[in-house]
Amino acid sequence: MKHYQHEIKKVSDLIPYVNNSRTHSDEQTTQIASSIKEFGFTNPVLIDESGGLIAGHGRLMAAKKLDLKEVPCIVLSGLTEAQKKAYIIADNQLPLNAGWDLDKLKLEIDTLSEMDFDIDLLGFDDDFLSELINIDDVNGSVLEDESIYTDKIDGLHYEPCEDPPNVSDVFDTNKVKSLLDDIEKSSLNETDKSFLRAAATRHYAFDYGKVADLYASSEKEMQELMEKSALVIVDYDNAVKNGYAKLQEVIKEDYEK
Repeated sequence: MKHYQHEIKKVSDLIPYVNNSRTHSDEQTTQIASSIKEFGFTNPVLIDESGGLIAGHGRLMAAKKLDLKEVPCIVLSGLTEAQKKAYIIADNQLPLNAGWDLDKLKLEIDTLSEMDFDIDLLGFDDDFLSELINIDDVNGSVLEDESIYTDKIDGLHYEPCEDPPNVSDVFDTNKVKSLLDDIEKSSLNETDKSFLRAAATRHYAFDYGKVADLYASSEKEMQELMEKSALVIVDYDNAVKNGYAKLQEVIKEDYEK
């Protein structure tokens, strides 16, 4: 039978699980520490009868960073060794299966900003927050400044260069190569490395002027695959359908006419 008991334990008496597969960067540990300073230690760590950590490794690391001597704990007794191992993984993975309603999230973050709350404490990275918070401002500035689109509209009458570029000149691989090199030099396990290798491919930098030249000089099969990859958009209806582009309502009305 499983039993639960709330206790205050000394940080020095708690034993992290040696095979914990969840990693915590120094940046994330600092974020957790900042959250604890702002809101208090509201989420106890979960331990077994011997003080072995089952859940809350990041919180314990943050507690040490804050030089806390004691932390609230929930002592969970009655688990088998298999259940402990499984819970350590499940406790980290299950929250990742949730998603965000971005409209509601943006509304809440906008409200917090208006209340002068430090939204860095929410744990989102700067790029995500910037994109989420400023999306309306960006769209608004585009609509107000017609000159932004003038050249792009003229660009529909595109004339390719006489000499098509080499494929190797169309995109820059330097950042990807640098990331892959850092990943290979790291001491991470192969599963983590595999994930990071896949993530590194996001950083290929494309020269879309040269992409257009390459498209214009390519065979039909190459062009079709470039269109599927959204490297070029030649059918706006198809681009909207596939999620490559989103029409503002004010533009959509004119476009449909």
